[in-house]
Amino acid sequence: MAIIELINSYPLYSLAGISAGVTLVSTLAQKYLTDQEHLKHLKKRQKEIQKELKGNKDGDLIKELNAELMKLTGIMFKSSMKPMFATIIPFLLLFYWLKGVYVDLPHWIWYYLGFSILSSTIYRKLLKVH
Repeated sequence: MAIIELINSYPLYSLAGISAGVTLVSTLAQKYLTDQEHLKHLKKRQKEIQKELKGNKDGDLIKELNAELMKLTGIMFKSSMKPMFATIIPFLLLFYWLKGVYVDLPHWIWYYLGFSILSSTIYRKLLKVH
């Protein structure tokens, strides 16, 4: 009960802390459950293709580049599924619990999302997650 009382006493600070903690776990899962070097290479290739697309007017080449871009996007999407499957159940249970704890804080999910986006940006830079 002491934790819930502390959360209710400082709802925004506690929500920021919970959000930062959940985001850290999620970012670490992303980093260690995916091949970061492979993702870095794929993102580099995506940027190259986008540059080629901007300066090109050849219809056949554009189709070919778009097909490769879609293939790369699919590969990247597939690789992001592994960490999601590892974290989805615990996170859903946590959100269900948070919904009950933050009944007095309207729109708590928006605060959570804001804190999460901010901390995710920081963690991804610090931990070099692609």
